[in-house]
Amino acid sequence: MIGVSYRQLGNDKMEVDVKRTINGWAFFDWANSAYALVITTAIFPSYYLSQTDDFIHVLGMEISNSSLYAFAISGAYLITSMLLPALSGMADYSGRRLSFMKIFTWIGSLSCMLLFFFTGMPQVAIGLICFMLATIGFEGGKVFYNSFLPLITSQEKYDQVSARGFAFGYVGSVILLLANLVMLLHPEWFGLADEGIAARISFVMVGLWWIGFAQIPFKRLPGDLKEKISKNILRKGLKEIKKVWRELKPQTNIRRFLLSFFCYSAGVQTVIFLAATFAEKELSFGATELIGVVLILQIVAIGGAYFFAFVSKHKGNKVSLICMLLIWIVICVLAYHVTQKTQFYVVAALVGLVMGGIQALSRSTYSKLIDEHKEESTSYFSFYEVLEKLAIVFGTFSFGFIDQISGGMRNSVLVLGVYFLIGIVILLSVKGIGKKSQLTYS
Repeated sequence: MIGVSYRQLGNDKMEVDVKRTINGWAFFDWANSAYALVITTAIFPSYYLSQTDDFIHVLGMEISNSSLYAFAISGAYLITSMLLPALSGMADYSGRRLSFMKIFTWIGSLSCMLLFFFTGMPQVAIGLICFMLATIGFEGGKVFYNSFLPLITSQEKYDQVSARGFAFGYVGSVILLLANLVMLLHPEWFGLADEGIAARISFVMVGLWWIGFAQIPFKRLPGDLKEKISKNILRKGLKEIKKVWRELKPQTNIRRFLLSFFCYSAGVQTVIFLAATFAEKELSFGATELIGVVLILQIVAIGGAYFFAFVSKHKGNKVSLICMLLIWIVICVLAYHVTQKTQFYVVAALVGLVMGGIQALSRSTYSKLIDEHKEESTSYFSFYEVLEKLAIVFGTFSFGFIDQISGGMRNSVLVLGVYFLIGIVILLSVKGIGKKSQLTYS
């Protein structure tokens, strides 16, 4: 057929740039972004701090509740980073991307719903364990979701399709958050006793939203090849990851980009995870005020993702990424000095401007750089995701450690700016991510 592009998928050919498939893929962001917004950013951090003591005894040590929360994030991402290389290699070898995507989605959504049973200090272990499992489910599903990008669209549309996924996520998660906000502000309208039970019901709603809307991509994305799974598939899966590592060694641009990505992701993801905790502890934001901040952040983020995709189209990915990283440095400096709630709203708007853009553009930039390796895209994206998760471990652990030893979170925020600066320095040496005509794979 004239004008139709195909991509090889195993022994079959699949038509790419199909609107129904792309929108179905983007709906996975719509589904799981509710977790990223409601659980990790808006409601759960505030609920956790309100239900726990300022200091918690763990293994004979006295740890601040905010530091323990940061360490829980670090632990979840450490576990995920250890699991994914084998799992994604297995997915490439057995052709079961969609199956693993489903497994992690069920783990995440069910764990969200189990957070309903976290009601105070006696259940703090349950709360943190379920939070960690939900995080593992969220991030585990993402690696397989991301790996579909090079399979369903052509290279020149990576930036736009990637941005569409993030935009779907922002819109969907904001819709659910608004419903949760009404319930938190007026629990009596729903026959609820107080804000606490409203927050716990919000966790259940996230789980149902997540698994419910995930059925759309599950039906529209390419099915598994369903190769027979042998007894030694784990060893073969690990071999796939080792193969990617060997292939990356001579590819200077990809290695430099990944190192830069590691550095600035340590800052980006830590800000996303701990901004609400910072606002609650340092500026005494309440739960409903935090939701207002998050809504501003999310609305601005929708435009930010598309704006920086537009910048990258005309000025190249490198210029767009560096501009965003400079804004991230400004954010860290401003957050260190902020003393009033109105000032924090400005910081939140800036975070929204660059939050979606830097994630979408990082994903599409990497897709361009690995375009020659489409058939092993899951393994390559596993490497990408593992680096991001190790960056989160590094970023959140250092944030929590500095918070613990300094007695406050402001110094932790300022240190994050250093990570962005290092990311810029390394990114300047990366070639092949300028304008489309300059793209290379060396």
